[in-house]
Amino acid sequence: MDFSLSDDQRAIQDMAQTFAREELAPHSAAWDRDAHFPVDVMRQAAALGFAGVYVSEEVGGSGLTRLDASLIFEALSYGDVPVAAYLTIHNMASWMIDRFASDDLRRRYLPRLTSMELIASYCLTEPGSGSDAGSMRTTARLEDDHYVLNGSKAFISGAGVSDLYVVMARSGGPGAGGVSAFVVEKGQAGLSFGAPERKMGWNAQPTAQVNFDGVRVPVANRIGQEGEGFRFAMMGLDGGRLNIASCSLGGAAFALDTAKTYMETRNQFGRALKDFQALQFKIADMATELEAARLMVRNAASALDRRDPSATKLCAMAKRFATDAGFQVANDALQLHGGYGYLQDYPLERIVRDLRVHQILEGTNEIMRVIIGRELFRQ
Repeated sequence: MDFSLSDDQRAIQDMAQTFAREELAPHSAAWDRDAHFPVDVMRQAAALGFAGVYVSEEVGGSGLTRLDASLIFEALSYGDVPVAAYLTIHNMASWMIDRFASDDLRRRYLPRLTSMELIASYCLTEPGSGSDAGSMRTTARLEDDHYVLNGSKAFISGAGVSDLYVVMARSGGPGAGGVSAFVVEKGQAGLSFGAPERKMGWNAQPTAQVNFDGVRVPVANRIGQEGEGFRFAMMGLDGGRLNIASCSLGGAAFALDTAKTYMETRNQFGRALKDFQALQFKIADMATELEAARLMVRNAASALDRRDPSATKLCAMAKRFATDAGFQVANDALQLHGGYGYLQDYPLERIVRDLRVHQILEGTNEIMRVIIGRELFRQ
């Protein structure tokens, strides 16, 4: 097994790192402070192919692999975690349309999604169904050549700003088999949004509730067949978990490098922090956990690319391990800064706030353990 990156992958990684360094990192603190959603900057990222990473080239995508995507999102999140994370959500919604929608739907939306002329959100979670996504109550009732959607979705990134919403709704009976997927355009009568959520982190992207009150959606805007939506959503989440794990890697790598620089320049008791063996042990463990997480994520991405039967298990393992490790590395980096780490003048408290939610979204890490256990006994 060759763990090295190809020349093409190194070029892709370098391009993403350069963009993060020049276009994201200098503004990250201000975007967090002002709760600014930098759509213009994301469109610059789209011009580099980062808005349709694994979308087909024929509709404007980059046609890259899940491993390539992991490299990109890790590099981007080194510059700004919530902006990189939003790009992963946009990519997941676009991929679902590319993979499962009709050719008409693909050609109608994807060229504008891959350029980010249109911005997409992914709507699965509801106020009453988080981990138990199959119990969703948003309904889609068929009336002639339209579905009528009623219900609400919660914690939706981009809500109110996004132009398209990939929505899971119940078109049939109870359980996962009664769920279908739809593309809903902003501006439809009956579509409304809640107030922006006041969050611990991820302030550089808006989060709100999405409400459907008799929203009429053409049958042509259904993705795939009736009853296939939940399966599509779960397949999308395999990749989504890798993406958010990759964002944890990037944020944690930034925290580790920041702590390393601080230890080289900060003196206590007459010598630099880096000369204290206890602190050397701490940062050594941080670097080791981060490297282990990176290997797990890339292994899972490779498994997903080759459609390995164990990919779902490996994606859940990688998401659980990388998001836990990423948050712990950031928290330890803050601790190494002492009181300065707690100040907003330093970036560590922001990284800690931004990485914390990764242990919750795309399936909580408790649910990751459920999936891993289920897959183990299934095998």
